[in-house]
Amino acid sequence: MGKKIKLIWSELSVYIYITIGLIIYGTGVTLFMLPYEVTSGGVTGIASLIFFATGFEVQNSYLIINLFLLLAAVKILGWKFCVKTIYGVLFLTFYMWLLQRIVLDADGNLPRLVQDQTFMAVVLGAVFEGIGLGVCFSHDGSTGGTDIIAAIVHKYKDMSLGQVIMLCDCIIISSSYFVFVDKYGETVAWQKIVFGFVTFIIAGVTLDYSMNRTRQSVQFMIFSRNYRKIADKINTTGRGVTVLDGQGWYTKTERKVVVCLVRKREASQIFQMIKSVDPYCFVSMANVQGVYGEGFDQMKANIKKAKPTLVFATNNEHKLDEVRRMVGDKFEIRSLDDINCHMELPETSETLEGNALQKAQFVKRFYGFDCFADDTGLECTALGGEPGVHTARYASDSHDDEANINKLLANLEGKDDRSAQFRTSIALIFAGKTYTFEGIVKGSIAAKRQGDHGFGYDPVFIPDGYNQTFAQLGADVKNNISHRARAVKMLCDFLHNN
Repeated sequence: MGKKIKLIWSELSVYIYITIGLIIYGTGVTLFMLPYEVTSGGVTGIASLIFFATGFEVQNSYLIINLFLLLAAVKILGWKFCVKTIYGVLFLTFYMWLLQRIVLDADGNLPRLVQDQTFMAVVLGAVFEGIGLGVCFSHDGSTGGTDIIAAIVHKYKDMSLGQVIMLCDCIIISSSYFVFVDKYGETVAWQKIVFGFVTFIIAGVTLDYSMNRTRQSVQFMIFSRNYRKIADKINTTGRGVTVLDGQGWYTKTERKVVVCLVRKREASQIFQMIKSVDPYCFVSMANVQGVYGEGFDQMKANIKKAKPTLVFATNNEHKLDEVRRMVGDKFEIRSLDDINCHMELPETSETLEGNALQKAQFVKRFYGFDCFADDTGLECTALGGEPGVHTARYASDSHDDEANINKLLANLEGKDDRSAQFRTSIALIFAGKTYTFEGIVKGSIAAKRQGDHGFGYDPVFIPDGYNQTFAQLGADVKNNISHRARAVKMLCDFLHNN
């Protein structure tokens, strides 16, 4: 129950921050841009131009234009972003309407808070807009309009949001000339354009500053003989820690160095932890330009002609070749060796599905790659489903194919029912979700080994519809009818369709 409340509060706090950002942004537009007839860019800029030209209220045209842009947000950025964007559009529409009703004078005009000092109004309004946008974007929110375009670009390219918004706003601000030239003449029209560009430059710089300030990170290097307790304590915050080997050159003794990267706002907490364990240790803290990886920012660098990468959690060359042939050249399939994983993967489940999922989750957790893992079992009817999950280690823990076959044939000796099936379960972790696929091929166990191809139990398994073992049929036939082939085909169909 406590965890559920924590999740609800976490989501609620995000909307509270987005609301604060919208209020700041809406205040800047309503109190500093509209009274001085300055175009601030974005959809609010378009809505402002409509207001300056026709008197049609800003929030109304703002809402109408955003309804069309939201269709793009749903398709590209997903419903999660869209829900917050819809909230942002609706709240900002309501807030601008409400604020205008509060501040309008008796003649229905917006007040000029800094009198006739247009430049001061531009500066204040731009700062309000930049801070408001920064708060919204920092919590995955949006004010709609060109923010949607900026968020789409930022999702795929490592471009700052301020730069993208500036690019989109140039045309909007420049078009204000046509609204003001007939109304005030060329001189004033050009002044309005200049003020507009000053606005979005200041807003863009403020946006970048406000966002980068919340994303600043620091690197700690901690030299302490009590490094274990310090590392364990930092781990409780959810941050990773690396312990490096070092040597104190003055004492000529080996020393351990604890290295960790955290957000700057977490630095004081880390200092407190270090001091509580070893107040006499040596600590170095340095600002870092950027940190990319789990818990920090995502790398957004496009690699030309790059194939999507999937890790197959195995080093079995037979399996790899079989799967790579079936997947084709649309994906890069890497082995555990390819990602430098030499640890024993967990296989403690009593089911094939459970073992496959354990292995896939292990690779995803410690190496980050989308991945898939399989577990295959030979299930003999007369043996009550044996070897089952123990197929690879049926005779010993050494994955000895010869010993496994010998034990199987010995256990089946004298049995009339030699029917069996191979079953492969594949667990895939892809784009943050988990999927499972299963392939089954039925057959029987031969009385003795036959054939020289394949691996594992291939020399004794005869698939239904054939009178030869997998080892006699060869790779081409096996890859079309085997249990793994069927499971991998389901995997491939899914990947090619998604």
